[in-house]
Amino acid sequence: MPKKRFSSEEIIHKLREAEVLSAQGRTIAEISRQLGVTEQTYFRWRKEYGGLKVDQAKRLKDLETENARLRRALSDAVIDNQILREVKQGKLLSPMRRRQAVAHVHAHLGYAQRRICRALHVTRSSVRYVSQPRSDESSLTQAVIALASQYGRYGYRRVHALVRAQGGSASRSRVERIWKREGLKAPTKQPKRGRLWLADGSCLRLRPEHPHHVWSWDFVMERTHDGRVLKILVLIDEYTRKCLALYVARQIRSNDVIDVLADAMLEHGIPEHLRSDNGPEMVAHNLRRWLAAVGSKTMYIEPGSPWENGYCESFNGKFRDELLNGEIFYTLREAQVVIEQWRRHYNTVRPHSALNYRPPAPEAFMLATASAHPRLAA
Repeated sequence: MPKKRFSSEEIIHKLREAEVLSAQGRTIAEISRQLGVTEQTYFRWRKEYGGLKVDQAKRLKDLETENARLRRALSDAVIDNQILREVKQGKLLSPMRRRQAVAHVHAHLGYAQRRICRALHVTRSSVRYVSQPRSDESSLTQAVIALASQYGRYGYRRVHALVRAQGGSASRSRVERIWKREGLKAPTKQPKRGRLWLADGSCLRLRPEHPHHVWSWDFVMERTHDGRVLKILVLIDEYTRKCLALYVARQIRSNDVIDVLADAMLEHGIPEHLRSDNGPEMVAHNLRRWLAAVGSKTMYIEPGSPWENGYCESFNGKFRDELLNGEIFYTLREAQVVIEQWRRHYNTVRPHSALNYRPPAPEAFMLATASAHPRLAA
């Protein structure tokens, strides 16, 4: 027969019975036989429960249970503290980070995976999941890396637009995941600038409402390898974001500006307004008389307020960041060719965030979509 286990209350009752038997003159052997236990068990009971009553035994058992619970809680807290110290660097926001953290703790501390997941509040399913790569994962990764290498100043959003333009069907989140996995670095974001508003809520700037409503122009300075100055006239359509001209010369006077504007107007039409700053070429009398004769109104920004010409300033920043900062020009002719190539790329290939990541004037479907999408028309 299996050995019977007695509860604390039963043991105390048997010891009280043994006291009565001992008072009657019974020996230890007789008492043990009467109780149905060995002499060793009887002496052990007397050592542990001698002099206790039933209610005292219950309180003692409760204290032992509470102590065991506190010891387990303290042990769990110590283990949790060790695990959290081991993964204190960063937050476990992505599944990959969670898997890496659990593997790191298991390798260094040797705790079970289930115990580590409970301490980090991570589900075991996310840790044990093994991703199944898609069949086109390798080709898409190569395409993303190639585009990032070709256009080093583009972020994953613009690279995703180029992938879609090449016929790919990958989502933006998938391109972003590949971008992060391959360690590609997006360009530093420029701080956002607030617009100019009056107290009544009206805007100081004239907002473009249709193509050729407002053109903006400005100058960008650069140098050739020998230190000589290059002056670049920038002309854009604020509504379509299309770059209408990038005229490069050593010097640009008001008559040269008239020639560039005349060529652009012959190709694209006459704008209603022409926005610029207050440089000597912009405020020249012959230029102002010529613009009045062709029917274009001039809009000059406040002196020392380039943010009022925000569309053109934004273009200048992209122009310098994506081309001028990475090119060395040895001659004027080389600068003219390279800058004109970049202008064509900007108009027909480069995705523009303000146009839902479409180029300002895509060559492939410019004519087909001109009537349906006037913002994409030249």
